[in-house]
Amino acid sequence: MKNQFLLCVLIGLIIGSCKSKSESNEIPKNSISNRVTLDVNQQKQTKIQLSEIKEQMIAKKLKLSGKIDVPPQNTISVCMPLGGYLKSSNLLPGMPVSKGQKIAEMEDVQYVNIQQEYLTGKAQLKFLEADYLRQKELNESKAISDKEFQQSQMKFMSMKIALRSLEQKLKMININPNSLTIEKISKCIAIFSPISGFVSKVNVNIGQYVNPADAMFELVNPSDIHLNLTVYEKDINALKIGQKIIAYSNNLPEKKYKADIILIGHALSEQRFVEVHCHFDKYDKELAPGMYMNAEVSVENATAKVVPEEAIVHFEGKDYIFVATSNNSFELSEVETGGSENGMIEITNSTPFEHKKIVIKGAYDLLMALKNKEEAE
Repeated sequence: MKNQFLLCVLIGLIIGSCKSKSESNEIPKNSISNRVTLDVNQQKQTKIQLSEIKEQMIAKKLKLSGKIDVPPQNTISVCMPLGGYLKSSNLLPGMPVSKGQKIAEMEDVQYVNIQQEYLTGKAQLKFLEADYLRQKELNESKAISDKEFQQSQMKFMSMKIALRSLEQKLKMININPNSLTIEKISKCIAIFSPISGFVSKVNVNIGQYVNPADAMFELVNPSDIHLNLTVYEKDINALKIGQKIIAYSNNLPEKKYKADIILIGHALSEQRFVEVHCHFDKYDKELAPGMYMNAEVSVENATAKVVPEEAIVHFEGKDYIFVATSNNSFELSEVETGGSENGMIEITNSTPFEHKKIVIKGAYDLLMALKNKEEAE
């Protein structure tokens, strides 16, 4: 019996020890207090005004997001149709280019062969043309048979076709057939920019062999750069063609860009949104394709629950208001904001705060008091 009692005591001690150890190792949650109570001195120093959430007409703002895009016709992939080795190029991503500017130089023995074939064919064509005209006269006077004339005609036409084909090949490698002479035969050719804009991609290295299907460079003409916004199904009806928007980036939210809606998509994605395309009023070189942007669109006036803008305090990336719980106690509560107009801002999740007193003046003083309280603790 005594042994059983000692066993029970030992088990109890072990369990108690484990529990105590578990509790001591548990990491306390870093909870932030959301209540602040002012003492008499703080009440005198802090001028606080209270009011309930009001209802009024306000121009609501629809907040959207998207990214900078360029239409396909304004993005050019520069290729070498006949292939070859890249001899030189000084292009770098982001570098501006002008239409007709030399952007690279290629070299390959096939360029020499094409020039040789063209000049040889051009010389042969003169001989074949003269022979064809002579045979034609002889045939008309029945001095030669039709078969001999037809053979001469076929040789002349075949060479004419071959020469025209070589002309097109020369143009593809930026050589003017009309100005090509024996002295100008070269193994090197130049590549020129087809547009004015900037370089978005460089896909080749000096000395690399470029296949005909390879995109050596990608150039962008920014004249038609636009903003591609994502709009969910519930907000589509609030938008229309020609509507003004204000866009800004996360890095520089204070810098605003004006734009107009030019196209509203009709096909919903699996996530239930459409693409809305907007054209900027003025191009800015800082707007690069692929850059993520935010946008605000003013929609029709509607009744909303609002508070003065100074009632909203911003803390750690979120919006809050202070709700009075007694004469000198206040509770920090997170809110979701909507559009703003004439110093008033919409509270979209206003239901929990209706018929309650909200701090509309002195909210930041309360926030400072709350922070000081946490630091003291």
